[in-house]
Amino acid sequence: MPELLTVLRKLPRIKMHLMSSENMRCAVNATPQEIPEVSKEVEKFLRNIPGLGKKKKERKLIRSNIIEKPLNPEEVGGDVPGGSRVSRKLVFEPSFKACQMKTHFQLPFPVNYVSECIRTVSYTNPDFARLSVLARLITSKFLHREIREKGGAYGGGANLSNSGLFSFYSYRDPNSLGTMSVFRRSIAWARAGKFTQEDIDEAKLSVFSAVDTPIAPSDKGLDRFLYSISDDMKLKRREQLFEVDHDGLIEVTNKYLIAGQSTSGAAILGPESDSIKRDPSWVQR
Repeated sequence: MPELLTVLRKLPRIKMHLMSSENMRCAVNATPQEIPEVSKEVEKFLRNIPGLGKKKKERKLIRSNIIEKPLNPEEVGGDVPGGSRVSRKLVFEPSFKACQMKTHFQLPFPVNYVSECIRTVSYTNPDFARLSVLARLITSKFLHREIREKGGAYGGGANLSNSGLFSFYSYRDPNSLGTMSVFRRSIAWARAGKFTQEDIDEAKLSVFSAVDTPIAPSDKGLDRFLYSISDDMKLKRREQLFEVDHDGLIEVTNKYLIAGQSTSGAAILGPESDSIKRDPSWVQR
């Protein structure tokens, strides 16, 4: 019960951040004929939401480190056809310094959910295409075999987010630290170049199957709204995927997955573990 009271005391502060008209953006999906009416309703909705930190007491609780950036990085200093630059507000922490962090969340599960992530590059960087293919390659040719077939987990793999976060994961996994070791060995496997051109081609096809998937009407424009990714940026990345080769995959493995381990983040959700308890590098939650 005390733990619940701690959460309840934090909910009003969370509300102050989330339900604030000052930092809120809205995406509307509608036919051209309905946009004017829908826009009016959205504006009405926003007017009824309180601003952030109106009271003196509330202002002390809020961090004001907010910067404004263009929605599309390629439009820096430019305006959209309507005459106003489309932008978004981002919260940042000036004193933040990246470091390695490993956290174990003890939960009443019979199995583990394991993940590790490494910062890489933005969507517009040429290496992003290589890392996309590398994630699929590691998943199909190493992690699936080691985590699921040998380790007994329900599933696992690697992926690259639109923000450039390279993540390893497993779920419903009977292992914890053993799976973390598999993640490390998959990086060593890729670094050694133990894959063929046929393996690379299969990984590319897997990436293209996601790139070329038809977009549902309800999802149109969401990549631009959520991730600042324009259609031109998608087309450029598609062209870069064709150029990915064996040497390039080894290069990005060394450049990001090896070098980035010093600032990687890892988390395990699962039952109590004596091995993790004995390791001082893990934070217990």
